[in-house]
Amino acid sequence: MRKRFNRGVAALVGLTMAGTGLTVATAAPAAASSYDCPSGYFCGWSGESTKGSMYKTRKNVADLGSWDNKIRSFVNRTTTIACLYDLKNYGPGSSYWPQEPDEPGESRTSPTATISSIKFVRTERECGQPAYPSWYSEPSPMAAGFGDMNGDRRADVITRDLAGRLWFTPGNDTGRLIGSGGWNAMNTLTRHGDFTGDRREDLIAREKATGKLWLYPGTGTGSLGARKLLGASGWNSMNHITAYGDLTGDGRSDLIAVQKSTGALWLYPGASGSKLGARKLIGSGGWNGMNALAGMGDVTGDGRPDLYAREKATGKLWLYPGTSTARLGARKLVGSGGWNAMEHLISVGDFSGDGRPDLAAVTNEKYRIDGFEGHLGWLVTYRGRAGGTLYGGQRTHGEWWGLSDFC
Repeated sequence: MRKRFNRGVAALVGLTMAGTGLTVATAAPAAASSYDCPSGYFCGWSGESTKGSMYKTRKNVADLGSWDNKIRSFVNRTTTIACLYDLKNYGPGSSYWPQEPDEPGESRTSPTATISSIKFVRTERECGQPAYPSWYSEPSPMAAGFGDMNGDRRADVITRDLAGRLWFTPGNDTGRLIGSGGWNAMNTLTRHGDFTGDRREDLIAREKATGKLWLYPGTGTGSLGARKLLGASGWNSMNHITAYGDLTGDGRSDLIAVQKSTGALWLYPGASGSKLGARKLIGSGGWNGMNALAGMGDVTGDGRPDLYAREKATGKLWLYPGTSTARLGARKLVGSGGWNAMEHLISVGDFSGDGRPDLAAVTNEKYRIDGFEGHLGWLVTYRGRAGGTLYGGQRTHGEWWGLSDFC
């Protein structure tokens, strides 16, 4: 569990402590201020309100040595989050305080000196756990054709963190970086199958500033290749851009999207050369009433990909089965309510190992535990069952907080 210390307001200043990565200076108590701390450093003082001796560091410090439990006021003038632990070695299992970068002139004061180690990270969750979420998947008895970026028959998840990095989690509770930054420029991430024709799953992303649609080809290892332009403009007029699978039956994955102005649902068929063909109307209106779409793969068992859609007004989850005419059939109720408590729906194929597509969800603040709301960041998994519906949700763990998007 995370535990933050309550801090007041104060600041910091300069001298070097051998072997600690810290620098210490003596400040005249009456004249000291947070401006004495150089830009790019975390600084701490032995007294309240930036009084007394000062030290500074811009490196991780596992043991504050003679400064252990001596910092009474501090300021963070770095561009990263400073994790302040009450135990040495970044205190596994201890309390910590995540201090974001301060504005000029800001500082903090602690009623008691408790800091024993300091670590600098890009996102708050990294103070106590990895930047990527814990994800485990059972091997599927067959290759699903989607959800598996590295070909090991385990459903995997791609995660974007709040710093705009992209992480690959292959289903064995590990993860690795596949995008070092810049992904916050994208306001849609989606994947379902092979768009390039090389039998590797790919990622599609929409660029927020330009409305361009980009294809990031999968390499077969969980990483992504050099991007290719899939749509030159106009994609900011669309909602719920969703990689769907092969609805047309031509062996290429397709894309669907809702037009914001009309609520129409459009199919963009995959075409040779890593392109999209001319769009086709498959839903004449009403799709603005849905606030999430998930291309599920074949949940009905008829060999055609199907769609889950969440109804905004009711929180109901609906199944729209794919048909042989490259359209959607009559909808069927999958979940009678409560689905608006899910911030993200993640459809990555079979992660339960029974051969049927499953659904994962990450909760928002509406999610209730023991009758009380406010439980965001929980992973809830739903096993697929025959006919396209789902078994009841299994609450896994609450460590999916502080992340931006999943696909």
